[in-house]
Amino acid sequence: MSAKFIWLDGEMVEWADATVHVSTHGLHYGIGFFEGIRCHATGRGTVAFRLSDHLDRLARSAAVYNLELPYSTGQLARACVDVVRANGLGDCYLRPIVFLGEGPNPLRAPLRTAVIPSEHGPLSGEPVNRGVTAQISSFQRITANSLPPAAKATGQYLNAFLAQSEAIRSGRDEAIMLNPDGYVADGWVHNVFVVRGGVLSTPPTTSGALGGITRDSVMTLAAARGIRVVEENLVRSDLYLAQECFLTGTAAGIVPVVSVDGRRIGTGEPGELTSSLTEDLHHAIHDAGHPDWLEDIA
Repeated sequence: MSAKFIWLDGEMVEWADATVHVSTHGLHYGIGFFEGIRCHATGRGTVAFRLSDHLDRLARSAAVYNLELPYSTGQLARACVDVVRANGLGDCYLRPIVFLGEGPNPLRAPLRTAVIPSEHGPLSGEPVNRGVTAQISSFQRITANSLPPAAKATGQYLNAFLAQSEAIRSGRDEAIMLNPDGYVADGWVHNVFVVRGGVLSTPPTTSGALGGITRDSVMTLAAARGIRVVEENLVRSDLYLAQECFLTGTAAGIVPVVSVDGRRIGTGEPGELTSSLTEDLHHAIHDAGHPDWLEDIA
């Protein structure tokens, strides 16, 4: 890893020393909450993209489980700034994570907190300018009355792991998940968008979709272009017949989808609106097209 320091429970700790005990309940039971935050080196210096929005969502994720963060969002924002500066990073990815610590009783164990920096993030790889292939997973998205998908919680990603592992074994790049009613919910770690008749559509959070930060940014950017944006239930054939399809997420950005279940989407190349929104997002970050989304780091 390129980073030398991790912020752990209020202190800057050398990477090799930022450890927890094997008895940590977050490891055993998957109880924890996390965010992924992008920082970018720009002409105005290093900035964090929608830092406050991410940390507010972290607090909401804990609240869904009737837990309170050990540190305020303001303190965590300061930790994010400090860990980027301590490591001398520009373009980087931050992983704030709150997880259940050690103790004789998991229901009374303390919450631990870390901010982990890396240059590229967990889903780094070659650019996907030509688009990705996707498949509808046989594994359904978790429901609000089982594990609430409104929370970005660690253990819930077992659901995503099953879906994506299946997609890779099938020779596809990405998994898309349906809810028990047969409606499109999310990609395995992405939100899903389609373009049909000039309208940009995405599943509502009530379908099981996470309220993504990049999702919200893309909806705002599309509306600024005069594109009609709707949240509506989608079935798999809506993806098959779309003119364009793309996925969004902090780690991946905007990812064009060129086929779903072996069916070509549109021309089989990234669509015009997908490409335009990708440029708009880059402009919002690097040219301060949306200064309210940028928070100075260094």
